[in-house]
Amino acid sequence: MKKKVIGMSLVMLVLVTLLMTVSCRRGQGAQTVAPGSRTTTVRLLTDATGIDDKSFNAAAWRGILEFYGDTWTNARQRGILYDVVTAQTQDMYVPNLRQATDEGYDLIVTTGFTWADALAQVAADNPNQKYMIVDVDWLDAPNVMQAVYAEHEGSYLVGAAAALKAISDGINNPRFGFIGGVPGAVITKFEVGYVQGVLSVLPNAEIVDYYVNSWGEPALAKTQAMNWYDSGVYIIYSAAGGSGNGTIAQAKEYRAAGRNVWAIGVDSDQHEEGLYSGSDSAVLTSMLKRVETSLIYALNAVENNTFRGEVITFDLRADGVGYSETNPELNGAIKNEIEALKRQIIDGDIRVFETHAEARRLMGFPQNLRAVDD
Repeated sequence: MKKKVIGMSLVMLVLVTLLMTVSCRRGQGAQTVAPGSRTTTVRLLTDATGIDDKSFNAAAWRGILEFYGDTWTNARQRGILYDVVTAQTQDMYVPNLRQATDEGYDLIVTTGFTWADALAQVAADNPNQKYMIVDVDWLDAPNVMQAVYAEHEGSYLVGAAAALKAISDGINNPRFGFIGGVPGAVITKFEVGYVQGVLSVLPNAEIVDYYVNSWGEPALAKTQAMNWYDSGVYIIYSAAGGSGNGTIAQAKEYRAAGRNVWAIGVDSDQHEEGLYSGSDSAVLTSMLKRVETSLIYALNAVENNTFRGEVITFDLRADGVGYSETNPELNGAIKNEIEALKRQIIDGDIRVFETHAEARRLMGFPQNLRAVDD
């Protein structure tokens, strides 16, 4: 399986391509809305959290909408050129894949490593169908494009931002928390990157972690966040899909009550989810995992007949990950330091480890974290 890292030339290509958008009714006459034409069809398949998770799946859906020149509130071509189906349970993964294949979509996209086994089975049975999976790089299938991200790089930046904000706020011996969804190599990248970022600023910081073991249990994350905030944890970063919304909800409650605690969002900019008083948000920043970039890349590949079964990594250099700057509490001095760190990572001056095995060999790295490398 050939692996490729997307560079800045791709980013420019994507941006140029986004300038051309069209609607074309599936099986009907074309309806032009901009120069060029879109005829490619795609179905997005998600887990039970759906595209309203305000995180990972939402970013994938946003990429599809951008490709067709539509918006979240004006999805004009849904059901014509593109659609989404949510699987309420994992035993629906194979049937949903087979149904989308039978319906003849040009590209079928699955989000998350929980789809890997089902996709491997269906893709092998349908070698002429093009599939894409996000967060998987181990399938050996010539008809499956696999998109992975340098989550550890983006998480390093928000970890550093958390530590810098603690210093700015004059917090003595701040504690930092991480809440994960389902343990695995992908979520480990979020956690170990975050921890390395925190320690780059505060080498002796105490860090605690917890795994919900679900993408859709915000109540469990909320309870854990409350317990941690009550015990003195200053800021919590959640990489837990819909479960992470519980962390934000608890941070909102406490900040509304005058408590100086924070949440860090993930995947999409979750600033609005943290609003609790006017424009005040409990989300200091979010680690942006630009799943939309990979969706646009795959759809362009299908349209241009360049689609291949390959593994593609979207990193900081390719604008595949990053951090949100929406909250003014992330002041200019902090952003300047984060930008300097970002440049050092891109230039190779800072290496961010992505596995627990590598990271725990670093001096001062916590040895009791629950992260696993699969």
